[in-house]
Amino acid sequence: MDTPTTRLAPSPTGAMHLGNARTFLINWAIARGQGHRLLLRIEDLDGPRVKEGASEQAIEDLRWLGIDWEGGPLYQRSDLAPYRDALARLKQQGLVYPCTCTRSEVVAVQSAPHGDDHELRYPGTCRPGAGVSGTGGGGARGIGGGGGGGGVALATDAAAWRVVVPDEVVQFTDQLCGPQRVDVQQQVGDFVVATKAGLPAYQLAVVVDDARQGVTEVIRGDDLIRSTGRQLWLYRMLDLTPVPQYIHVPLVLGPDGRRLAKRHGDTKLATYRQQGVRSERVIGLIARWCGVVDHNEPMGASEFLNGFALTGLPRGPVTFTQKDHAWLLQG
Repeated sequence: MDTPTTRLAPSPTGAMHLGNARTFLINWAIARGQGHRLLLRIEDLDGPRVKEGASEQAIEDLRWLGIDWEGGPLYQRSDLAPYRDALARLKQQGLVYPCTCTRSEVVAVQSAPHGDDHELRYPGTCRPGAGVSGTGGGGARGIGGGGGGGGVALATDAAAWRVVVPDEVVQFTDQLCGPQRVDVQQQVGDFVVATKAGLPAYQLAVVVDDARQGVTEVIRGDDLIRSTGRQLWLYRMLDLTPVPQYIHVPLVLGPDGRRLAKRHGDTKLATYRQQGVRSERVIGLIARWCGVVDHNEPMGASEFLNGFALTGLPRGPVTFTQKDHAWLLQG
């Protein structure tokens, strides 16, 4: 496909909140401003965390904001064959191995406190030749964007599958954040590509889907920069193209400096809608957060599109305050 393509990829594990809305609106504005094709993909592989009705709610919220798309909605669970094929290719190359470790076992051998970071480094317990920290010589390779067999089960006998991560640094250039270096082996080690539940893990699924759907531009929160390193390894291992360009935008935080979440109150779009808040008010708040205007003022999606420029987007995170909440409720 010759047309540059990007995607909106909500996960139905919860309702869309203001932080999600900001990222999706930025994604939409970049796509529309640059003539990109825009897909809607529902990433519904996260098993028991998927909430009933959340997919429909996400689609309704996007339309309420004035966001449109050309393809989809595409549902990951509708066809698992592409992920099985990808895992089969990794197995044939000897790049994955089964792992029976539990999270508690991984936690028990951590050499440093993991604090609020839910991603622990896997120590290589089940890796063939256990204890090996990686393959290769620790060099840096620019393998990423911006710079440059069917029928196999996804999991067997309560074993997950982990990919063998070389001990090398992944380098890529983010279109907003600049040059990036991600040491996947040191950060998370050999990561899971298929879960014990028999489903593809996020890292594998997103690479397979982006490649087969022709995605050339990925726009998402900067909390996923670490994931980009893992995904670029998978692009290389699976020899997939196109390798996307990446734009990672700063997150919306709560007053405590942590990523916007339930602990900061109810910031779901559905809740504001139920309280009579107009979409123009939500977009107006997001417009100020994005540097489109320097004050809160209601505006529609088309006005946001006309005023948005990636060069004007603040490079630091945004803080959602009680004043922001009160302004939304004014009309």
